[in-house]
Amino acid sequence: MISQGMQTPIAIAWRIRSRLENIPYSALALLARIAMALVFWTSGQTKIEGLALNPVTGEFQLGWPHVSDSAITLFRDEYRLPLLPPEWAATLAALAEHALPLLLVLGLASRLGALGLLGMTAVIQLLVYPGAFVTHATWATALLLIVARGPGRWSLDHWLMQRVNH
Repeated sequence: MISQGMQTPIAIAWRIRSRLENIPYSALALLARIAMALVFWTSGQTKIEGLALNPVTGEFQLGWPHVSDSAITLFRDEYRLPLLPPEWAATLAALAEHALPLLLVLGLASRLGALGLLGMTAVIQLLVYPGAFVTHATWATALLLIVARGPGRWSLDHWLMQRVNH
């Protein structure tokens, strides 16, 4: 006979599940936005010189950014993207890896920013590092969450929509 104070493993599992379902979507979306922004921002920082703003390492240097010679070499010798000269590809990648993460962190035009980074993820997976599917699938999952469900309440998108609807 089971005493009233004891609970079955199934009852405990259901209680845990119920509590996990109460995690607010906005918290998950914010975590996804920040995580993806950091991945791409830090990658973008490796492509430029003259400006260093790295929230992970704390490196901070103000200056006029420009694409580094090493980034152009990387695009010419290793990435070898079709259709674009390496100078253009490096510049566009550096620009996107800085602008789109800012949109995600602010939660401004979040779906557009996430779509842009999802496109970059697809290019990286298909043309640059096809062996890194696990990493890219993880990125794609977080980005698709934002595309499908939006940035959540803790975003400028939400704030702006509240102003428009009132």
